[in-house]
Amino acid sequence: MDLPPGCMVSEKQCQKVCKLKKSLYGLKQSPKAWFGRFTKSMRVFGYRQSNSDHTLFLKKQHGKITALIVYVDDMVVTGNDPKKRKALQNYLSREFEMKDLGPLKYFLGIEVFRSSEGIFLSQRKYVLDLLQETRMSGCQLVNTPIEEGLKLCVEPNQVSTDKGRYQRLVGRLMYLAHTRPDLAYALSVVSQYMHNPGEEHMNAVIRILRYLKNAPGKGILFAKNVKHQSIEVYTDADWVGTVDDRRSTSGYFTFVGGNLVTWKSKKQNVVARSSAEAEFRGMALGLCEALWLRLLLQDLGYLSRQPIRLFCDNKVACDIAHNPVQHDRTKHVEVDRFFIKEKLDDKIVELPKIRSEDQLVDILTKAVSSQVFSKFLDKLGMCDIYAPT
Repeated sequence: MDLPPGCMVSEKQCQKVCKLKKSLYGLKQSPKAWFGRFTKSMRVFGYRQSNSDHTLFLKKQHGKITALIVYVDDMVVTGNDPKKRKALQNYLSREFEMKDLGPLKYFLGIEVFRSSEGIFLSQRKYVLDLLQETRMSGCQLVNTPIEEGLKLCVEPNQVSTDKGRYQRLVGRLMYLAHTRPDLAYALSVVSQYMHNPGEEHMNAVIRILRYLKNAPGKGILFAKNVKHQSIEVYTDADWVGTVDDRRSTSGYFTFVGGNLVTWKSKKQNVVARSSAEAEFRGMALGLCEALWLRLLLQDLGYLSRQPIRLFCDNKVACDIAHNPVQHDRTKHVEVDRFFIKEKLDDKIVELPKIRSEDQLVDILTKAVSSQVFSKFLDKLGMCDIYAPT
């Protein structure tokens, strides 16, 4: 750092360094120091950190709740007690230099729209800006983000492409996954080739942009007046679908009260020896997410006695989960097997039957047709309120 004005040192002291007594903006330790300072202030004012999410602060009093969630220095305050919300805002304004932006309409690039039906989240402006920057505003439209049945891989003699541009585009697109579960599988695929992209991989990225142009305002609708807080999780996995290393891809959708809240499409860390093993790993991944949501709801005061409903369309995997007998063929996945079996025995989770054609997570594990893709998006609660009617 540079010495402050008026501070003079001799030539003998030029090699010395300054010892900081407080954090400065721009240091790698600054975010941690800021969050520690903010957390201390919130605790002094009577708020506690959620055990499920340390960026969430809660205060419950007389049957009412006030909540604050923070991302670096951007905050959202909500709750059913207007006086407590106002008191918190006044307290934070005294403690820190802050600006009240009013009702939530835009947060971290996500647009928030309220209507009689519920709350709608989208990133329309982000999409339009991205299309403008990439000169794709006049491109030809497609109905799916990835071509049906497409299997990408690294070819020995593949035509190279601009690696830096590829990485920038994929990075920009990945931020859209916060409100666009329809992009999750396509982005999971193209992000695997950041180190060595070819022309075919770049074409797959361009197709995602063409798909976005078709519906830039598509997002998620959280319906209001939900009468229950039951948790449902749909899990699925393909088998040895990745050409390069024959690993499987698993995915999940989690719903609370019928509203989609989290999702993931991820290549598994090891090669599955059977489709049942791949499904088992996917079930364990989805169940962990659902258990976390259950704890988060308890923190918010919603204690549901209903078991988590885990939907898996692989009958063999479900049968093994229910069967306590040790199988030689499943010894290598016994940790996941006993984890799921324990939750079944404790009545924390149940495994209802679901037909393969109703498995929503197909769009997170494989490139499906436009008809299947469109059908499942409607069931996920995705819509475009900006589309002409």
